[in-house]
Amino acid sequence: MSAHPPKPLLSVSEALHSMASAARVVAQVEQIDTLAANGRVLAEAQVSAMNVPSMDNTQMDGYAVRAADCASGSAALPVSQRIAAGHVGSELAPGTAARIFTGAMLPAGADAVVMQEQCTLQDGVVTLQHRPQVGEWIRRAGEDIRAGSVILPAGTRLRSQELGLAASVGLATLPVRRKLRVAVFFTGDELTMPGQPLAPGAIYNSNRYTLRALLENLQCEISDFGIVPDTLAATRAVLRASAQEHDLIITSGGVSVGEEDHIKPAVEAEGQLNMWQIAVKPGKPLAFGEVASAFFIGLPGNPVSSFITFLLFVRPFVLRLQGVEQGLAPRSYAMRADFNWPKADRRNEFLRVRLNPAGGLELFNNQSSGVLTSTVWGDGVIDNPAGQVIAAGDTVRFIPFSELMY
Repeated sequence: MSAHPPKPLLSVSEALHSMASAARVVAQVEQIDTLAANGRVLAEAQVSAMNVPSMDNTQMDGYAVRAADCASGSAALPVSQRIAAGHVGSELAPGTAARIFTGAMLPAGADAVVMQEQCTLQDGVVTLQHRPQVGEWIRRAGEDIRAGSVILPAGTRLRSQELGLAASVGLATLPVRRKLRVAVFFTGDELTMPGQPLAPGAIYNSNRYTLRALLENLQCEISDFGIVPDTLAATRAVLRASAQEHDLIITSGGVSVGEEDHIKPAVEAEGQLNMWQIAVKPGKPLAFGEVASAFFIGLPGNPVSSFITFLLFVRPFVLRLQGVEQGLAPRSYAMRADFNWPKADRRNEFLRVRLNPAGGLELFNNQSSGVLTSTVWGDGVIDNPAGQVIAAGDTVRFIPFSELMY
């Protein structure tokens, strides 16, 4: 009797859904200095206690006036006061103007500003070659932010823009999720660290550098357990150790089906394997499961496979654990392929490409999963569906690396 046919591989979308459904957001919250919050994830919505701007102020250097005093289009008004940013003027008397500088508070009574380029000053009298409208060149109080409004929702990943916005309403500290604790280790007796002699048959462990840098981009706390010998016992021992006090374990190598690939049986012995093998190229032998209270993701050993699967699967999962609620799926762009890809694959392919001066995409000439130069040469990947050929001129889905690394 013939054996049962193998189960069909999970699609990329099925794998992402499965991982997303399992994710548990880190519960611990800490209050940190806003200056130190770059890259962190906001745990609670932030509400402004003030209007921004806090007062009516001028957008221009010029003269604050009462618009009714300038109806002639060539009014000549004595300058009654000078108001710089950070200073408060007195009420503007009818029939006068106040010299005012960008950002300064509008004096009571003034209802318009005439820019200095439309004015001539002589002997303390300004002549206005303009008929201003009420409200001209004035920023109203609360025009940007109203007191009581939510300026940053929970789950926001804080960038320079968000930090500036928080500071603009006086928030000196922010509540953020604690950093994700990630353990990493690498399997393969052939692996050698840069700086050490390279024995026959050995390779340098590039994945250690790539994966650690990617995790640092995502503000993770990393525990590096180094290179683990190719034995089941050693792999199980490091899995047990790395599961302690970590939220996530990431490994590289050893997830295929060779005699020296021990990750799958080790995870099954120490925890549970929920997902294995994805219909993706490069990166088919991807594993996902749990060991004790830590999640586990096993990445392929080939450097491009490891890099691409991190971007596609690990990045959104890490962001979910951190509590990020928006922007988990990378933005993609419809662009023109300036190459032919005549052989369709049964898996969803991610082809390394770069932008060319003609506004199209050109393909790296070697799409092997071991050619790490393609990731440096390229600007991103084409998400090419299973069974899809590409002809020059076709529109394809392009995802820049910049959408996948942070």
